[in-house]
Amino acid sequence: MTQQTDSQVRIERDSMGDRQIPSSAYYGIQTLRAIENFPISGIKPLPTYVDACIFIKKATAIVNGELGCIPQEISHAIVQAADEVLALKFRDQFVVDVYQAGAGTSHHMNVNEVLANRALEILGYEKGNYKQVSPNDHVNYGQSTNDVIPTAIRIGGLLALSKTLHPSIDKAIAALEEKATQFQDIVRSGRTHMQDAVPVRLGENFRAWAQILTEHQNRIHIASGDLMVLGLGGSAVGTGLNTHPQYRAYVVKILSELIHCPLEPAPHLMAAMQSMAPFVSVSGALRNLAQDLVKISHDLRLMDSGPKTGFKEIQLPPVQPGSSIMPGKYNPVMAEMTSMVCFQVMGYDSAIALAAQAGQLELNVMMPLIAYNLIHSIEILGNTITALTERCIKEIIANPERCLAYAEGSLALVTALNLHIGYLNAAAVAKESLETGKSLRQIVLERGLMSEAELAKVLNLEQMSTINH
Repeated sequence: MTQQTDSQVRIERDSMGDRQIPSSAYYGIQTLRAIENFPISGIKPLPTYVDACIFIKKATAIVNGELGCIPQEISHAIVQAADEVLALKFRDQFVVDVYQAGAGTSHHMNVNEVLANRALEILGYEKGNYKQVSPNDHVNYGQSTNDVIPTAIRIGGLLALSKTLHPSIDKAIAALEEKATQFQDIVRSGRTHMQDAVPVRLGENFRAWAQILTEHQNRIHIASGDLMVLGLGGSAVGTGLNTHPQYRAYVVKILSELIHCPLEPAPHLMAAMQSMAPFVSVSGALRNLAQDLVKISHDLRLMDSGPKTGFKEIQLPPVQPGSSIMPGKYNPVMAEMTSMVCFQVMGYDSAIALAAQAGQLELNVMMPLIAYNLIHSIEILGNTITALTERCIKEIIANPERCLAYAEGSLALVTALNLHIGYLNAAAVAKESLETGKSLRQIVLERGLMSEAELAKVLNLEQMSTINH
């Protein structure tokens, strides 16, 4: 399978012929062909996706070794190689572009070859000596791209959620709740249709955002439950061809222990292989979160607009100069960045939906696109929420005087008079106030509609802005 020529290269052979591989490379001939075939984006596999594949290979090596399907010595060497990759060694060897052969065969063989060649070194052999440790016959025993890759997407999604997104949402919720308490006594004018509305508490705006994120996190938890159901063991088409009878349940058990997550075998392996529905569901929950994050980021920008010609009810922290020409200008860059990331996540979701329905018969060949888009969405959302929390939300300052001035000057305060003077009278008062510039209080008293004592009680901003439970 391999022939050493000089210190610089080795010769490897596959079903298509011979090729020279750099002697230092841990990848092999099939990876080399993929490098040549797919010079598309320059984007390499996400580290979390590599981790997911390596966890699978570690679990399968353990199980196949214990079941006697591959020699224990080779099993142990593959496990050691996997542990080294998980410890961040050899990461530069995973080199296949994310836009590659259908189903992910190219990346899958890249993983198999790296582990095989490192296992060969551990056992004292030269890289490329696949008669001793084979990427296909040993590292990939009882497996196929067709069951490994959908499993890797599931594992990668679960890893990204637990390490990146859920912790970031937890911290954002805590920061928003803290600001809600800090700003609870500040009254500001509500706005609907971008027009004046009745008063609200600034603190309740932040508490509402915290609740929105809490509900999105719950939706993501529910959607991600399907990622815990694995079709690993289905082999090429879901029949389990070339697998040990005990392999399917055992490998899921070991994988559960490795990633500390309660995984379970799919009730029907062909279904788990063919349907991309779990990924569409999680992606949809991410898109839903992204849409509300855009809304929140836009609200922050509006409330901070100014400083002289906008709302300026709050001050977002100035984290960098905002203009190459206007001195002293600071822009809401963290909120702007948040919106851009969310738009990208929405685009990824559309691509995932298109890819999910593009499978035929026993396999969906669009899985590499789904893998990258789903895991990347989770991670950039998590990183974005963390950055927004740490560099924006935690440092927001309120402008109580500006908030109160808008609240007191809002024509929408007339709403509180409806029960006392009727809707038509209230509308007439609002119209006269807008035309003359007189205050609502002055007009009501001039028309003799209410007494000063009654007005003071009804037009109480503190009371009007308190949420009734």
